[in-house]
Amino acid sequence: MSGYSAAGGQGRASAFSGDDDLRLMARVRARDQAAFEQLYRNYHPRLARFLINLIHKPHLVEEVLNDTMMVVWDRPESFRGASKLSTWIFGIAWRKAMKAVRRQDEPVEDTESETRASPDAGPDGRLGQQRAQALLLAAIGRLSPDHRAVVDLTYFHEMGYREIAEIMECPVDTVKTRMFHARRHLKRALSGDLGAGALADWW
Repeated sequence: MSGYSAAGGQGRASAFSGDDDLRLMARVRARDQAAFEQLYRNYHPRLARFLINLIHKPHLVEEVLNDTMMVVWDRPESFRGASKLSTWIFGIAWRKAMKAVRRQDEPVEDTESETRASPDAGPDGRLGQQRAQALLLAAIGRLSPDHRAVVDLTYFHEMGYREIAEIMECPVDTVKTRMFHARRHLKRALSGDLGAGALADWW
């Protein structure tokens, strides 16, 4: 399933209008199928990249993503506006993904990741960026699911700790602790391959 890249295209969450999504959600509550289809299109790329980095099982990504969006369609009243819509949807995806992983008996598989270098870099620079990104993504892939989710939501989806805590249903301090251990693990794993400067953008 090559359409799911660990690099996630541009590697950062695209900007979505929260107001637009809320208007779509209001129409979903009224059983407007066109509004649901638009909301699905808005969230599909973000959820797909989150899930492939989280569960590392490409064959499960579409299943979990669709299960997540079916909750949005079947139980729109569950969203009461106490958090952002994206927080609510990512929280559903997190819980569905963890249930799917627990159901699987086979070992976690690493997936091939596509890398994207800066167009301004020369050939040597692009190769260096691609190697650094590949090493970083591989190291992230070796983290536990909890630590991987915190890193992914922070750096690829640009979410704050409070929002991540809502998604993962844990205290903010737990998110901070998971990030501390994840960063320590990544620095240790990459210290022999990448210099401190190569990791500066991440820390």
